[in-house]
Amino acid sequence: MRIVQSVSDARDVVRELRAQGKTIGLVPTMGALHEGHLSLVRAAKASCDAVVVSIFVNPTQFGPNEDFAKYPRTFEADCAALEREGVDVVFAPSTEEMYTAGASTFVDVEGVSGRLDGASRPGHFRGVATVVAKLFNIVGPDRAFFGQKDAAQVAVLKKMVRDLNFPVEIVVCPIVREPDGLAMSSRNRYLSPEERQQARALHHALEEMERLARSGVTAARELIAAGEAVLAREPLVRVDYCRVVDPDTLEDLADVRGGALAAVAAFVGATRLIDNTILGRRD
Repeated sequence: MRIVQSVSDARDVVRELRAQGKTIGLVPTMGALHEGHLSLVRAAKASCDAVVVSIFVNPTQFGPNEDFAKYPRTFEADCAALEREGVDVVFAPSTEEMYTAGASTFVDVEGVSGRLDGASRPGHFRGVATVVAKLFNIVGPDRAFFGQKDAAQVAVLKKMVRDLNFPVEIVVCPIVREPDGLAMSSRNRYLSPEERQQARALHHALEEMERLARSGVTAARELIAAGEAVLAREPLVRVDYCRVVDPDTLEDLADVRGGALAAVAAFVGATRLIDNTILGRRD
């Protein structure tokens, strides 16, 4: 496994792989890897000849009062895990390498970027779209792998790829959960034992929304009310949003008969967590 830190070195390594006729899979991460990330790596290995994993805590997607400074950084452990998985290349640039002095160009995917997490975290998806566009330009992958847990991010990036004609396929992989249903997240390590217990409410809320949808409830307002009622049972859980939206546009839906994304975000103590599930089917 090769570890590179500069844009030029990353391009050189990918050029070598391309010269060997290999297809390239990219797994963008911010490190602090867990089984969810590793499931993306395995998916990439299953469908691509070579896998590049980026590890970069991207400052432009954090707001001024968010957790950029304390975001977990576990680089040595991350690299050890990636080597065990047979990753070919780790691209781990510095902030200065990714954002050169005087950089003032950003990618803003209008509309969809202002919904769900984009509404709660202004500017967040501008930072995400910008750094992923840069990674696509640096690595030039055939496929890029993202988790369904970040459904709003996926919607933004799919639209960016369509609008800017990036020659890359976005592959969305299933949410990986803890045995009790909590979606795996690097931020779970912030939770106290009591918060960790109450954080399960996000998954339970989605399960209740799924149960009602399967029983024939199609009105989004009823499903949302049921989800919010589950979240309200836990005193340490403060709801950011509980919504039923179109998975592609993230616009609110009134009815789920054509398929929908049920998405929740909540603060558990001081830690913001997200989760989602697909309701019904889409033709």
